[in-house]
This record gives sequence, structure tokens and C-alpha cells, in this order.
Amino acid sequence: MNIVRKTLLSLVVAGFGLSVVQTAVAIDNSVAEKRAPTKEELAKPTNVVIEANNSLFADKYPKQYESWASTAKSTEIVPAIEVDPRLIVMWGGYAFSKEYNKPRGHFYTVTDVRNILRTGGPLDANSGPQPMACWTCKGPDVPRLINEWGEEAYFTGKWAKGGAEIVNSIGCADCHDTTSKDFAEGKPALRIARPHVLRALANINKEFAGLDKTDQRAAVCANCHVEYYFDKKNVNNVVFPWMKGVDVDSIEKYYDETEFYDWIHSISKAPMLKAQHPDYETWLQGTHGKNGVTCVDCHMPKVQGADGKVYTDHKIGNPFDAFEHTCANCHDQSKETLQKVVEGHKKDIKQVMLKLEDQIVKAHFEAKAAWDAGATESEMKEALKAIRHAQWRWDYSAAGHGGHMHSPDIILKVIATGLDRIADARTQLAIILTKHGVQQPIKYPDVSTAEKAWKVMGIDIEKERADKEKFLKEIIPQWNKEAIEKGLIPEAPPAK
Repeated sequence: MNIVRKTLLSLVVAGFGLSVVQTAVAIDNSVAEKRAPTKEELAKPTNVVIEANNSLFADKYPKQYESWASTAKSTEIVPAIEVDPRLIVMWGGYAFSKEYNKPRGHFYTVTDVRNILRTGGPLDANSGPQPMACWTCKGPDVPRLINEWGEEAYFTGKWAKGGAEIVNSIGCADCHDTTSKDFAEGKPALRIARPHVLRALANINKEFAGLDKTDQRAAVCANCHVEYYFDKKNVNNVVFPWMKGVDVDSIEKYYDETEFYDWIHSISKAPMLKAQHPDYETWLQGTHGKNGVTCVDCHMPKVQGADGKVYTDHKIGNPFDAFEHTCANCHDQSKETLQKVVEGHKKDIKQVMLKLEDQIVKAHFEAKAAWDAGATESEMKEALKAIRHAQWRWDYSAAGHGGHMHSPDIILKVIATGLDRIADARTQLAIILTKHGVQQPIKYPDVSTAEKAWKVMGIDIEKERADKEKFLKEIIPQWNKEAIEKGLIPEAPPAK
């Protein structure tokens, strides 16, 4: 907790070095309660044309296209759950426990969702394990299909249904109205074409059409870089849980009141929540969001080409890689000074995050020991709820990209409340274990490596890998052939 206090104090004193006036985040939580849409309220098919083929824009916008294509250079695949096997336990019973890799560039979004063990090895359009909603952030073919089919038809069915249709990775038409007159004239023509994103923005009083250019530039990133869930009571359609706000407590309250859970944990039996990547939410709450410094300002700066012309760099890079075009626009400090500040925040966050992980892992095993000793549902209810809340806070902090830079003070607060909740859980579990005569501390399984953790959690990783290899060998070539014949792509997405 000293790390938390120290870092929060440094942020208050330093003001994170930003030399502009802060303004409040424009979220009004006093409005009437919002809700997820009914099936009847889902968007119907339209005659809106979305040109999803990214390669069609290479000639007219060569610099933007080439910088976007440079995201292909992020070839390294980092298996996060093998680096940190605790995650296998924390996600026990959920597909993330099989494989979770650190994110790569936009160029690989289709490739990576095909290859990840979480999507399994479906051999036909009706096989599992995942629903169609798993494609929803992966590229501009998604809004194309929603407009052609309507939301209900798009979201209905299994993931493999969209295999030959969703083949362009995140690109031009995800953010721009590429068929418009403005776009043809070289203007940004920013557009959000996913109906569920427009609904979510309206829930926090940020209707896209009414936003200024600054807010629109941030909102297009909310197509994907957000927390969301699949509405299992409907057609597994994507919903952003912003009905009460975007902070960790407001989203948790919405999930609790609607009794939503992503899965039941395989050993603790807790009804769990899986955070996605709430980057937009944490940015809104942080120093940069409050000061109108957007995702584009830091990750897609205006740069000057060799010909002297200025263009927007689309490689979504580290802001420090283009320091003079990003951070230096607001900060007086040197690049080295700011890097040390950010690295300090990252180190502090990582330290307390690992402490929270250790406590959560122990709580899951202690809950299992309580169940094995004969604990009842009524005895376990509050302890399981505390586990749910603690891991939700950990995931909200861990799943984001760059929280240590977007809003380190918010992330540390979230982790701190997670530590409080897991302490509550373990205290309650200790009482239950004592009541049922279980000697403490219990014997915790060895989960120090991924192989050991997979075995403890009952995951046959070799079978999962074999099923995936069969899918990649037999099904993916069919998808690629069909997509090329339809003219959706000029060539197959990269295999790896």
C-alpha cells in the first residue's frame, strides 16, 4: 500500500507535468437509467455501403497506408499466460486460461483471432466454442456485414460462420467513411459504423454526430479499445456496460444489478467477470482525457514525410518513438525525464498488481477447499462475490493497454480496492474453513509454470493445440479461397 500512496502523492504534486487547464469528464450519471437493447431494438439491414478492402486505398493515400501496413513489423508473439501462470488459475474454466498473448499491431487482428486457442478448432460454421461476437473488433468487414445482414443476423450463431467474410484486419473503414465525398477529397470523414458503439456513446452523453473533432478522434478508438460484454439473454450481441458510468465501480454495479457473469470459475465456483481492454474508459478518467489529449495525438501524430508534406502516421506507435510530434507538444520536460516518470508508474503498478494476483489465486483454491469440506451456497455467497469484485478490479487494470500512462492514479486506486476486496474474501473464507474443520493454511497446488497450472486446472493443452492445428490446416485455406473469390481481399491474411 506504500507504493500506492507514494505514486498517488507524486501524481498530485507533479500534476503529471501537463501544462494545460483541466476540464471535467463530460459524463452525467444523474440521467435516467440506461439498459441493453432488446432484440427488436437491434439495428436492421441498411443500404449503407462500407468498402472494407484496405488495399483499395493504398494508391490514393500511400503514406497513411504504408504506415498502417508497418504494423506488420510487430511479429513477436508473447504468450502472457506462460510468462505469468497465475492467469491460468484466475481464468479457470474460461477460454483465456488456454492462451492469452500480448497484443500485436492492427495488421494481425484477423490472423491472431484465427490462431488463438480460445477460438478452438471448429470444422464447420455451426461448431463452437465462440459466438460471432468474437469478430466484432477485428476489422471493417464487421460493420459491412452488420449493414448487410442487420445486427440480429450478424450476432446470431457461432464464430466460424464469419470466417470467410471477416478477412480484412482493422483498417480504413473502421474509422473513416471511405465511400464519402469528404474522404475522396482527402478529409478525415471520421465515422463510427458499429451501431452498438453509437448506442454506448449516447449512454455517456457523447453522441458521435454532435461531438467536436477532438472527441470524435477519441471516440473512433472506442470501436474496440473498451470494456464490453456479450448479452447472452439476447443474441450474444455486444453491449458496453456504461449505463451507470465508465469507472470500475459503476460498471461493476451494472453487472451486479443485472446479475451478469462471463463464466463460473471452475474451482471456486465464483460468478466471474472478464474485463476486455477498457482503454477509452481509463483515458477518459485520466489526465490526458480530462485535458482533451486524444489517442490520435499520442499514437497517430501528424508527421512530415520526405517530400515535406504532413500526414497522419497510422502505425499506432509508442508516443516516445515520435516524441517531438507527441509528448513535446504539451510537455516541457525532456524525453528521458518523461520516460523515467512513466517507467516509474509502470513499475509501481506492476508490483501491486502481482500482489493482488497472488491473493486472488489463493482465494480461488481456498474456496475450493471450503466447497470440498461441505460449505453451503449461503455460507459462500459473500466470499465468492468478494472474489468476483477483486478479480474484476485486477482485470480492469491489467487488460488495458497503457493504463500506466493513460491514468496511473486511477489504475492504482482500482488495484488498491481490489486488494481490499480480496482481503474481505480471504477473511470470510478463513471463517468458513475453520467452521468446517479445515486446517489452515491449506496446501496450495504448484502453479509456478504454465504446464503445471494447466494440469492443476484440468486443461489438456496438447489436445487444444492439436485441434487448432487441424482447423488451421483444413479450414483456414477454405476461408481464404472463398474470400479471394468474392473479391473481399487480394491475398490471404498472414498465417502467423
